[in-house]
Amino acid sequence: MSDNSEFRPQGASGVGSMPGTDVREAVKTVTGTFEAGQAGQGLPYLPELPARGPGADMIGRTAGMLVELYARVEPSGWRIGDRPGRDTRRARSWLGEDLDALEEYTQGYEGLLKVQAVGPWTLAAALELRGGEVALSDPGACRDLAGSLAEGLGAHLAEVRRRVPGARIVLQLDEPSLTDVLRGQVRSASGYRRHGAVDRAVVEGTLRDVMAVQQGAGGAVIVHSCAADVPFALLRRAGADAVSFDARLLTERDDDVIGEAVENGTRLFAGVVSGTEGPLSDPAGSVEGVRTLWRRLGLRPGLLAQAVVITPACGLAGASPDYARRALAHCVQAARSLADNPE
Repeated sequence: MSDNSEFRPQGASGVGSMPGTDVREAVKTVTGTFEAGQAGQGLPYLPELPARGPGADMIGRTAGMLVELYARVEPSGWRIGDRPGRDTRRARSWLGEDLDALEEYTQGYEGLLKVQAVGPWTLAAALELRGGEVALSDPGACRDLAGSLAEGLGAHLAEVRRRVPGARIVLQLDEPSLTDVLRGQVRSASGYRRHGAVDRAVVEGTLRDVMAVQQGAGGAVIVHSCAADVPFALLRRAGADAVSFDARLLTERDDDVIGEAVENGTRLFAGVVSGTEGPLSDPAGSVEGVRTLWRRLGLRPGLLAQAVVITPACGLAGASPDYARRALAHCVQAARSLADNPE
């Protein structure tokens, strides 16, 4: 974990993706909901719009950030190629448009600001090598991919800082495949076998190296996974300042590792609102599970609103624009309820 005393997010935030194809509207919604003109009123972020097509999806967007590695779209997914092509140019162009919109709507902003990218292990489990197998199948390819990602993230974060000079940038690494990587559950190209589990020390070390690009510049890192059995202890040891997760998937067997993480200063981004269309409960009811967790852990109630940020359970790309707006607003209301009534 970085020694980052300025990383004190409170209130609510989002995970990353939003519905639709209008990036200015999405940025306006996000910055308006989390009051990007007023520091301390939630954590605004740069939204992602995968509905625009390949290159705007999470894998393609991050592949466009890689240095000296390029990817193109094949029928089976994203595959590493020899040179930058149309798909790489499209991904970089859309990211540039997103940053233009972010710069427009964050004029004068001086609070925390979150950007997202796919982490090294989910990227290795998704990006195919030239032969068709994913990079996860080749330890050397995993190392090269992580190094390229770290260099690309460094350049991306520097560009965000240039465009929003008053912001303190927070990096979120999306790792939904991390549990499958650790358990040897990532399928081969044929689908008939699974790639072997990666040693936990290797996973931890690679994450630490990629995080160092941000933390070395004084910034905080969140690791997000909406899968079950998030490896909280491993992420804490790797240095994550916060862990973002689907709070609805927690069980009591997670209590010890979550309690240890909180006591060591790790923030929790608790996903309590569905990322897909559905009825929204009252805000107080949405965070009752978080209160129950806190009581089980025996932690001081006053610490709750300081240590927990309320979010949707996962991205909102699959929802309607209206539901996405209401879900983010609901997170803000639920966070206020948590702060006002922690017990």
